[in-house]
Amino acid sequence: MPDRIPRLSESELAALRGSSYAEIAGAILGKFLLPEIDAESLTVIVEDAFNFDLPIEPLDKQTSLLLLDRGPTASFKDLAARFMARMMSHLKTEGRETTVLVATSGDTGSAVGEAYRNLDGFRVVILYPEREVSPSQKQQLDSIGENVRAVAVDGKFDDCQELVKRAFTDPDLAGLALTSANSINVGRLLPQIVYYFYAYLNVAVDVTPLVFSVPSGNFGSSLGCEFARRMGLPVERIIVAVNENDEFAVFLETGIYKKVEPSRVCLSNAMNVGNPSNLARFFDLYGGILTSDGIVDKQPDVDRMRRHLYSTSVSDTETVATIKDTYTRHGICLEPHGAVAVKALDRYRMGGSQTQAVCLETAHPGKFREILEDILDIEIDSPESFRKYENRESSVDRLGADYDSLKEYLSEQN
Repeated sequence: MPDRIPRLSESELAALRGSSYAEIAGAILGKFLLPEIDAESLTVIVEDAFNFDLPIEPLDKQTSLLLLDRGPTASFKDLAARFMARMMSHLKTEGRETTVLVATSGDTGSAVGEAYRNLDGFRVVILYPEREVSPSQKQQLDSIGENVRAVAVDGKFDDCQELVKRAFTDPDLAGLALTSANSINVGRLLPQIVYYFYAYLNVAVDVTPLVFSVPSGNFGSSLGCEFARRMGLPVERIIVAVNENDEFAVFLETGIYKKVEPSRVCLSNAMNVGNPSNLARFFDLYGGILTSDGIVDKQPDVDRMRRHLYSTSVSDTETVATIKDTYTRHGICLEPHGAVAVKALDRYRMGGSQTQAVCLETAHPGKFREILEDILDIEIDSPESFRKYENRESSVDRLGADYDSLKEYLSEQN
């Protein structure tokens, strides 16, 4: 966790209206990073990392969609991964090789792999659950190549995440200079604060609070919104929208936390997480302690959590119905994760809120072409950025979901 959460004054926030995404990123991230990195270097990094559009489209009079799918892997994870890779390259000790070990439920791995591909001094190992990524996501992961290795694990995302965490605490692997590009690493989390400020500055009138509906799996993106709120962004409520992995929704309702084990397989596969890593950070911010094993050592202030956070579980049946309804009514094709956010917002508004809202659309529909073509009976175009994968050879290694296999694999790769 950062040792402090800086705040922006109303005048500082107002001064950012009309700014580019890179300019907003420099102002927000500079609050955390200056003077540990100089302002000139930070400007160069943000301009290089955030060199693509983030469109905001109206869904209806009260709702906007923030499209975070225009990066090189057509996923919102590009925003954090590209910034993190450039920061790590800038700060890295010359002549030292670093191993980036990543667990992914779909989009994180390809975004990180592309961000670090051919980056001098880094090798990347990406673990993904072999049977729980879409065909398009698998093609991306297996085709990155160069200094990036894709590893299909015979297990679930939670297994992959646990293997990564265990490797970081293993003294036998100290020589590998291991680091993470998951949101375990706070360097992945900080850039996810920025797009909430960007959305607010382009949607809100004056200082009117907004509602943000955030598709949530490992909770890094929704935590970015929580940080933005604490930095002074006017937010009425953060909707932590989850699929059938409903551990947090149940906790907010009952005050009892019980991880979902094994995690439930849903159409919104990047959210198939039964014990989100970043939930421990939420607990910390609200005065509690949650261990990596999902044990509550200290209960957070649940009443205060409920004032700022709302969570609801959206079933696959509801996800499909939302995709159909949104396409019929608005001509907009949502992918499954964005559909979960839209449905969660609809449910939140049943409580009477009429506040302007922003739903996050976290991936390009083409990453779920097979699913969406079956649901909507239309042809779905692949993102233009996918063309590069057609000319690359696929290569994948396979491991069981046991730590000894990973340890041996990492040692052999060294």
